[in-house]
Amino acid sequence: HYGDLTDGARLVGLLEKIRPDEIYHLAAQSHVRVSFDEPEFTGNTTGLGTTRLLEAIRTVGLPCRFYQASSSEMFGAAPPPQHEETPFHPRSPYGVAKVYAYWATRNYREAYGMYAVNGILFNHESPRRGPTFVTRKIATAAARIKAGLQDTLYLGNLDARRDWGYAAEYVEAMWLMLQQDQPDDYVIATGTSHSVRDFAQHCFAHVGLDWRDHIRFDERYLRPSEVDDLVGDASKAHRVLGWKPTTHTPELARLMVDA
Repeated sequence: HYGDLTDGARLVGLLEKIRPDEIYHLAAQSHVRVSFDEPEFTGNTTGLGTTRLLEAIRTVGLPCRFYQASSSEMFGAAPPPQHEETPFHPRSPYGVAKVYAYWATRNYREAYGMYAVNGILFNHESPRRGPTFVTRKIATAAARIKAGLQDTLYLGNLDARRDWGYAAEYVEAMWLMLQQDQPDDYVIATGTSHSVRDFAQHCFAHVGLDWRDHIRFDERYLRPSEVDDLVGDASKAHRVLGWKPTTHTPELARLMVDA
């Protein structure tokens, strides 16, 4: 099946044809740095695309359960740890668009009684992460440098801190949210904080290399406004969904380098 988040009529046709029981809305322009270069496109797909999909469900009258992929980037400059009640302060067009989509989802839930939930997932990584994302860039570079295929990796802000978890475990949390009796919103995170420098150190150490010998700074990768520290408090998900992470950043780095 083919669809386009900028084409509401197409989404209506798809839902009438497929009639799914559950919808996991993961589609977006999801690269934070790119969102500064393409802010209008990001808003149209990541923000308005969610409204088009919600409206398609309502138009068709589909009795499905809807999952919205919200993001820790919505918190932006809000001090950590961040939880479901933390005020949003996004610092990128991507974060702004995700805040719009978050409130659209809550509005459709409250206005129309739709089963619609927001999963506020902190950074979730795996070997399937896109090659332009920093964790995949670092893990791939460590493996390639060890294999003699390249010598240097260029990165931007090494001090940015993130709460990195394993995507496979986070997808289980997404599924659990749609199995509850009542729809609600949940933060999914590990509750730990590591810098980009830390992640690089874990990756390069795993192949017996010193990251300082191979990583160079490139200002082109800096963002106009930076998010300094994201650390999630997922205690509600643990309490209600029975979910907790088992893979943390050091293990995640080794897993991605091995892949």
